[in-house]
Amino acid sequence: MPTFEEITAFITEKPLATAVIALLSLAGLVLAFLVLRVVWRVVAWLWSRYVAPRPIEDVLTVVAASIATGVSAQGMWRFSGDVLGLDGPLRLLLFAFIEVAIITSAVRARRNMRENFSAGIDGIAVWALTCLTAVLSSMDARSLPEAVFRLAAPLVAAWLWERGMAIERHRIRGTGRINWRLTPERLMVRMGLAEVSDRTASEVDAHRRLTRVALAAKKAKALREGGASERKMRVALAKLDKAMDQAVEHTGLAVDPQRQEALLAQIAALYNTSALIDADPRVPWEQDAEQHPVPARPALSPALVELVREEDEDVTVLDATPQVVSTAERAALMRAAREFWDRQIAKGIVPRTVDIAQEIGISLATAREYRSLWKLEPRAHALIEALYQQHGIVDTGAFPAIADDGRVLTSKS
Repeated sequence: MPTFEEITAFITEKPLATAVIALLSLAGLVLAFLVLRVVWRVVAWLWSRYVAPRPIEDVLTVVAASIATGVSAQGMWRFSGDVLGLDGPLRLLLFAFIEVAIITSAVRARRNMRENFSAGIDGIAVWALTCLTAVLSSMDARSLPEAVFRLAAPLVAAWLWERGMAIERHRIRGTGRINWRLTPERLMVRMGLAEVSDRTASEVDAHRRLTRVALAAKKAKALREGGASERKMRVALAKLDKAMDQAVEHTGLAVDPQRQEALLAQIAALYNTSALIDADPRVPWEQDAEQHPVPARPALSPALVELVREEDEDVTVLDATPQVVSTAERAALMRAAREFWDRQIAKGIVPRTVDIAQEIGISLATAREYRSLWKLEPRAHALIEALYQQHGIVDTGAFPAIADDGRVLTSKS
């Protein structure tokens, strides 16, 4: 590095060259500042557009999958040089063709999932190509640990991609995964170590003691009706008396009306088991109207008749022209409509078609299609049935809302 005296001497001897160097340096600093500013704005735009709206787990999934894909690409770089003998620009262009194919298939699978709610053949291609690149990169390993590592890296990336797809599929469709028949909870219940309901330990103990009393009473009654010996009757009555003493002591049977009714209900059910033979249950798909007449619906008041008669097409909400939106925008509108539907259902309100269209900004036809699917779910169906049973309101998609005090409203409050 030149000293201060050398720099001073250079400036004195060559002032023109010094001025040129100073101008070039200043221009370089300005150019570097502009480049850094553009890079900062691009990074900020990418962050606000793609990173900030996503949950932290999705961001971490993308980062981890990118690192694993980089490890796999590094293995393919070595494989293309050591095994295929590629070198120079040709090696640079061809080493990562499988990784590019994996990313392409993953993007196509995500698009298929958003449009058709299924990854399709592209989802299978992601796993097949991942296994292929894992095997090829591990074949050039120099040791067993390196081979295992190169096998695991692409599989980790594929697994993270699969989990991200499952989360997004759940967000779009609003459904969960399958329910396994063999789970730790079911095994614990099957072995008697857990309860299927949220009853407390005292409630479970009281139920079991009342059941013992009912079973002991049934056995004593059966022995008496069957003409059993005096010794067997004494033993049965002793068990019944002991079970009754424990129930009175530990369950409060003498002073608790609910426990008394529960005990009598169990005894009545056990004493009349023979009546099940002659039971004539109703067949739900039976078409005999004379034998099982359908109850008539209650008549609606004139005000309700006018409100129910109103059709969705008669209400001007949005422009009737078809909406042309992209796949991502359509998925976002569907998610927004689903969130609005869930919020209203949680409040005990079944949104009308008009309400969904106004809230989300979609056409009436789209809102009606969404509502026709979601109203069949248990919670919404229960609310619709309650409106019919309590107020006689038939669900047409435009029925009036019901306030907490029972007043009929023409729109939701």
